[in-house]
Amino acid sequence: MNILLIGAGGRENAFSLKISQSKHCTKLFIAPGNAGTAQFGQNLPIDVLDFEAVKAAVISHQITFVVIGPEEPLVRGIHDFFLADPALAHIPVIGPKKDGAQLEGSKDFSKNFMHKYGIPTASSHTFTIETLPQGMAYLQNHSLPIVLKADGLAAGKGVLICTTVAQAQAELTLMLAEAKFGKASAKVVVEEFLHGIELSVFVVSDGQNYVILPEAKDYKRIGEGDKGLNTGGMGAISPVHFADAAFMKKVEETVIIPTINGLRQEGIHYKGFIFIGLMNDNGQPSVVEYNCRMGDPETESVLPRIESDFLELLMAVADEKVADYQLIISPKTAATIMLVSAGYPGEYITGKTITGLENLKDSTAFHAGTVLDNGLVKTNGGRVLAITSLQPDLFTALQQATADAGRVYYDGVYFRRDIGFDLL
Repeated sequence: MNILLIGAGGRENAFSLKISQSKHCTKLFIAPGNAGTAQFGQNLPIDVLDFEAVKAAVISHQITFVVIGPEEPLVRGIHDFFLADPALAHIPVIGPKKDGAQLEGSKDFSKNFMHKYGIPTASSHTFTIETLPQGMAYLQNHSLPIVLKADGLAAGKGVLICTTVAQAQAELTLMLAEAKFGKASAKVVVEEFLHGIELSVFVVSDGQNYVILPEAKDYKRIGEGDKGLNTGGMGAISPVHFADAAFMKKVEETVIIPTINGLRQEGIHYKGFIFIGLMNDNGQPSVVEYNCRMGDPETESVLPRIESDFLELLMAVADEKVADYQLIISPKTAATIMLVSAGYPGEYITGKTITGLENLKDSTAFHAGTVLDNGLVKTNGGRVLAITSLQPDLFTALQQATADAGRVYYDGVYFRRDIGFDLL
């Protein structure tokens, strides 16, 4: 079948590799794609938020199956657009409809959902510009640190951890009264700070049943020793040793099953991935956030460990037969190290020529922010390449991924050399 994959990051590069390996894939198209996805299919230079342009591409290339990678098209209702159009309604779309995408698109919705269905999470309260005075009073008596979350999508920048009441009050005012994150912070969720160690759990649902994919741990801070500004992710590890069978049983019983059942009770027919950001506090899981798609760079660690046909899993989602799918997971460890542009996560320059990709010894380079320019691979984003090595143990995987990351060069290249060290 002819498949359209929506997205342009490292997640989509990992998806494109796995999908292209399936016997069911005739042609793969990626919109808009990057220099990495071009190795496995044909990139289509279209604006994926222009749904009419997506429709034209689907019809032109006789697409019979669509996979949505990033969150914004889902939150804006691309799945609903397909269902409402007689020319597209018969084409399976992997990714939730707008109602399910609220799990990520609205922090207020997701917190209310968790509280309603008894899913463990931090206590919280939501404020708007009209209730700003109450919010200021609420913060006055709040324990420290205080977490502020913009309700809507804010390109990964809408979460602030404040260490003083004065800082929290100033930031709440900026978010609500001065639209610090635009429309995304028209509502702000104030919640308690969760202690413990973070990990990511991934579930794929067909609306009735679910499959749990390998877990991962990502590293958000730009600096070594987990210091500095938050980023979209500087690396990832899978599996995570502290997520043992006993812990994952708790996750399934207290988080995953109530989430799937809650969606059904809300009348939300959810077909796609659910990313569950968790905190492990002495063996007790609490949900930090939901995403309505796979994480990045965690996908670049998770997918290499899937040995069964990944496209068949997506087909099982479309056919509502995931209960029959046999997921085969490698016992090996995947380590991913992200190469970023100088200045990231602040202002950075693109268009730098990348060399050395052919020198990788035992790793895969998943392209996150790259573009092909007259045959040259050039930087085209803050996060540029995810270097992943799959090895028998964590130490070897980290050693190989770090060594291979050092074999790639472009002007201003930077990567952390301590990813995963806390797990050794």
